[in-house]
Parts: sequence; structure tokens; C-alpha cells
Amino acid sequence: MTSALHFDFAGTLRHIAQLAAWLVILAMIFVPLERLFAVRPAKLWRAETGIDLGYYFLNNLLPTLLLALPVAALSWGVRAALPEGFLHWSGALPLWARFGLALLVIELGTYWGHRWSHEIPLLWRFHAVHHSAEHMDWLVNTRTHPLDMVFGRFCGLVPVYVLGLATPMMQGGDALALTAVLITTLYGFFIHANMRWRFGPLEHVLATPAFHHWHHVRDEHTNRNYATMLPMLDRLFGTLYLPAHWPKAYGIDTPMPRDLAGQLLDPLTAPRPLLADAPAPKG
Repeated sequence: MTSALHFDFAGTLRHIAQLAAWLVILAMIFVPLERLFAVRPAKLWRAETGIDLGYYFLNNLLPTLLLALPVAALSWGVRAALPEGFLHWSGALPLWARFGLALLVIELGTYWGHRWSHEIPLLWRFHAVHHSAEHMDWLVNTRTHPLDMVFGRFCGLVPVYVLGLATPMMQGGDALALTAVLITTLYGFFIHANMRWRFGPLEHVLATPAFHHWHHVRDEHTNRNYATMLPMLDRLFGTLYLPAHWPKAYGIDTPMPRDLAGQLLDPLTAPRPLLADAPAPKG
């Protein structure tokens, strides 16, 4: 028992060290880019940077533990109910085709999970934490309530497993699915970045910071641009908004605690109006 506990503790420490190394790599990429191509000039360390760093480590440790059992149980349960031979087509696909299709399925599932988080009051309580950011930069990508992240990942991963594009496992997961999630996560840092990069006509094909900044607006154009990487999904479902100019204000119109503990507890204590129902911003 003692050795097992020691092994788990050592593994957690290694995971934290790996996360710290990734954080340094991400900072080395995005901090210089945000200095050179900022949409709006900003300090390197803003008031809530410490909170976002807390979310970075929390959300890379806790959601995986919470997701493993329900995702595997639901995926295996649904697959067992499907007609025999239904999954043969996906198993026969070459690896590159399964990976590309998995990325598309994750993007589609995440789109709807994200949209439901704006439209269903109970889900919005948790998702509002992410939208409380009033300044956009790469680290805002990590400001997500862990239960909100669990729900988003759940919506993205279950269809992949149900369709047989990857195999749910209790320990570690499937390498194909994990790689696809890693790509979408890294892309999330890019679209939150304080960078004025736009891809011309291609930004309607591949998401840019401008595309996602408009998702975080605090004005009449709220509840748009739910996709992570593929704006075509928003065009398909009627939620695309991508003008040539940039938003003037970000955030929500109701108070949010300014400390990590307060933000984690906030969804559990009181209802929060949906963005469409909140009072119009002043000024």
C-alpha cells in the first residue's frame, strides 16, 4: 500500500513537472508574439494571471480523473447496443483517415457542447467563468471551470468512441483520441491570443483569434462562433459572425469573484442570467 501510494504521488509530481515545462514552452511562443502583434497593448502580468495559472494546472490534472469512468462506461454501453458489424467500417479505415475523421467528430461534438453551455442555464453557470475574462490573451484559454471542461470534453470524445474511431480505456485513453484532443487544446491557446493575425479569406475555413474574440464579446453580437478550429460549423448552423473590425469589450455583465476559490464555488451558489438575458452593457 505504501509503495503504491508513493508511486501515485511520484507520478503526479512528474505530471506537474511536465505541465510546467509545457507552460514554459507555450509562454516562449505566445508572449513574444503577443508583444509583436497585439490587438491591444497589455502588461505581461495582468491582475488575473495568477488565477489563470491556477486553472492551467487544475484543469490538466482533475478533468482527466473525472472523465475516465463516465466516458468509458457510456461509450462501451452505446457500442454494445449497436447492431453487429456497425463498427467494422471505422475499424477498416487507415490511421490517417480515422485521425482526420476523429478531429472532425470532436470539433462537431465540442461545437454543440459549447453551444449548449450558452443556451442551458445550468451549464452556463459553469461556462460563465471562462467568459468572465475582460482581456483576451493566450492564457485565458485555461480559465475554465473544471466541470465545464469535463462537459466539453465529454461531448467531444464520446462520439469518437461510439463511432469506433478510437477505443475508450480506463487508464490513459486511446493515443489517437488523446492526440486529437491535444491538437484542439493547443489551437485553443492560439485563438484566445492577443494577436491581430487574420488569414484573409481562409479565416472562414480555419479559425483565427479574431473569430474567437468575437465569441467573447460583451455586446449585441454575443452567442456566436462556437467552433474551435472550423468556422464552417458556425456557418452551417447559423452562428457565424466575423466582421473586419475587432470587438470593443469582452466579459459578462454580472459580477464574478476575483479569486480562484470564489470562481470555483460561484456556479454552485447562485443562478446566473444567460448572455442573451443579461442587461446591455453600459458605455
